[in-house]
Amino acid sequence: MSSKIAQLYCKLVFGRPWLVIAAALALVAGFAWYAQYFRLDASADSLLLENDPDLEFSRVINERYGVRDSVTIAYAPDGELFSEPTLERMAELREDLLAIDRIVSVDSILNVPVFGDTPLTGISEDYLTIMDPEQDLQEAREEIVNSPVFRNALVSPDGSVAGILVGFEVDQHARDLINRRSELRSLEQAGELSAQQARELAEVEAEYDEYSVFTADRQHNMISEIRQTLDDYRDDARIYLGGAPMIADDLVTFVQDDLSSFSFAVLILIIGALGIIFRKVRYVALPLICCAVAGTIMVGMLGLMDWRVTVVSSNFISLLLIITISLTVHLTVRYRELRATRHYTDHDRILRHAVLSMFRPCLYTALTTAVAFGSLIVSGILPIINFGWMMMMGVATALLVAFTLFPAIMSLLKPDQSKLSRDLKLNLTSALAKFTDQLRGKVLLLYALLTVFAVLGLSQLRVENSFIDYFRQSTEIYQGMTLFDEKLGGTLSFDVIVDLPEQEQAADDGFDDGFDDGFDDGFGDDPFASDESQSDAYWFTAPKMQQVKAIHNYLDEDPYTGKVLSFGAIVQLAEQLNGNEAVDGFLWALLYSRIPETLKDTVLNPFVSIEENQLRYNVRVIESAEDLNRDALLQRIESGIEEEFGFADEDVRLTGILVMYNNVLQSLFQSQILTLGVVMLAIMVMFLALFRSLAIAIICIIPNAIAAAFVLGIMGWADRPLDIMTITIAAISVGIGVDNTIHYMHRFRREFPRLGNYRATMFFCHNSIGRAMYFTSMTIVAGFSILALSNFIPTIVFGLLTSLAMLVALTGSLTLLPRLLITFKPLGEESHGDDEFDAEAIAAS
Repeated sequence: MSSKIAQLYCKLVFGRPWLVIAAALALVAGFAWYAQYFRLDASADSLLLENDPDLEFSRVINERYGVRDSVTIAYAPDGELFSEPTLERMAELREDLLAIDRIVSVDSILNVPVFGDTPLTGISEDYLTIMDPEQDLQEAREEIVNSPVFRNALVSPDGSVAGILVGFEVDQHARDLINRRSELRSLEQAGELSAQQARELAEVEAEYDEYSVFTADRQHNMISEIRQTLDDYRDDARIYLGGAPMIADDLVTFVQDDLSSFSFAVLILIIGALGIIFRKVRYVALPLICCAVAGTIMVGMLGLMDWRVTVVSSNFISLLLIITISLTVHLTVRYRELRATRHYTDHDRILRHAVLSMFRPCLYTALTTAVAFGSLIVSGILPIINFGWMMMMGVATALLVAFTLFPAIMSLLKPDQSKLSRDLKLNLTSALAKFTDQLRGKVLLLYALLTVFAVLGLSQLRVENSFIDYFRQSTEIYQGMTLFDEKLGGTLSFDVIVDLPEQEQAADDGFDDGFDDGFDDGFGDDPFASDESQSDAYWFTAPKMQQVKAIHNYLDEDPYTGKVLSFGAIVQLAEQLNGNEAVDGFLWALLYSRIPETLKDTVLNPFVSIEENQLRYNVRVIESAEDLNRDALLQRIESGIEEEFGFADEDVRLTGILVMYNNVLQSLFQSQILTLGVVMLAIMVMFLALFRSLAIAIICIIPNAIAAAFVLGIMGWADRPLDIMTITIAAISVGIGVDNTIHYMHRFRREFPRLGNYRATMFFCHNSIGRAMYFTSMTIVAGFSILALSNFIPTIVFGLLTSLAMLVALTGSLTLLPRLLITFKPLGEESHGDDEFDAEAIAAS
């Protein structure tokens, strides 16, 4: 601090501590009010690239084909599925589900058509279902289980598990808001937005943000009501719920459960660690008070700005806790260090000196940590960008709270009269100093080998997003997704959209043989058949239907795909009903004119757009398949259809939730992992500005680069892929690591002119600032180790990787960094030789 700023700061914080505390309490009270608006958001849109063209395309496809949100229920009765008691039980469940608000359809084996020996030309509105009294259950079972339409979708291949598809009402108001927002944003990007339209855009965005909160709560309540309904039927059946809305809801539930379940446990462990280290109530309470104040301010600020925390940024509170504890522990250790060496200096002077001497290194650490997290802002992904901003704001908040509230409270407390030894040795830090000193150049060789190990691990690192791997095998959601994969063709899916080539109707399409004898073709003389319906009927040519079926079979044959829902399955069913013979164009036209409207909405309209001359294939993925690479699968399918069937690149397009999640992940990988070197360069520039030495900047960046590479390398060796939840670990590792480096380097550079010997300075720093670094790291590791008991795998991974990053950063700063300083001597030549140096005496001085 400059002298004037320092004087003003001391006058306020030390001269009027009650005013500082009152201001802090006022801020806490104000932001605590807005904390009620703090929200977790795990909706699909919260994890997508807002400007992703696939997102807009997906919305267009959903409207065109009437795709609605839905969940699937796996119903595995204890007895025979195709028995009257079980079917009656399922019918009761169906009625209860339909009674839930906004559920508009419940499809299962109960309401699908059973054709029996009905010929293809005899299909009409008056089809039988399995619930009709005259229906033979065993014959119906045989037909439904072997149906290419319903097998692996509404019934398992072995006939033991039923699938129940629950459709939600389309929220047209939400769609209208999204569509209007997209139109106005397009005009804004093109520079054609008028002032009135700009105001409308702001209003639409505000309305959509508010409405999305309402819809998220509504969907959560609906999922909860569905689960409560299913609970009434679990006495005689195993029942699991699946589908993207359920998974999104469960992600929020697991995160919230972890926050509530482990927050207290983490708090207890941190209290225990601080108590063991400092053995004084004030030094335990002060860091916790600062954490509570900083956390309340940040949560309230996010609520005020309506910045919603997603599953990606749900760990920001934990990281804020780490940063705040680090700052307060460094202040505490520095104060106690001065008290141990300056017995006759009064409490206020020691406190002022401790705070002022630590301000610069703590400011440096805050700036470099902010730079590390600031790298997330360029990701282009809204929740990641917000996470970056959250952490930058959190770092600033933690710094402000630590350097105002901590000294203000300390200045009001009675002086600490406990006796402290001048011997600042700590066995572990002393051991690391001796280890570094005795191994000499071998330390560099050891880290070189460690770097090779990390690089090899990095080469094995892969990017994948498997929702099933988020949960322990003992959890209900894991078991449910596994059952869906094994029995009902998977849960999550993507769409393949194929634009068919424009062509004139063939003269010979299977029924025009040149005779015009007035034969009734089934729709020509129908007074109710419109010209449009007649024209649409001629779209169904025999060659086209064979191509539809061929594409369906191609998708179905991939080992990583499950159930394929498309009109190709209807073609297969039609051929079965036609005596396993191909259906000609005339018969297809006849079928189209006679197909019941209820069946059209189920088997035709969701998969065929006659107006656009387009096909839609909904492809489920086997989430539990080993070695599943979703990016490779998507690329293989798109290029395979183009090559196999001769389509142009623009005629085949993939969309859906899996495609967009994959886009997010690939974009994030490119912007964060592949540009990690750029982040390191930015931090090195920060080091250069802070220490004004290129040699020191290079030396300081090396331990941090190795630490980040090591954490990612461990993930590669452990075959733990980077996903939506763990992709930010690189920024977290760097953000945590630079703190120790800066604190150690700042103290080393300050003490070296006094001691005049690199080895002596190393021993002194290990037993002074090294203590604070060690205490901070061990406190965080102790607290976050409890996260390993979570049922939510991302929470476990975050806890373990954060602890690993703390330990690696600590070890690197206390071994590699001092060895590099001793070897390359960036602070100049020594004024005292090694023979003048007594490690024990210097460390205690």
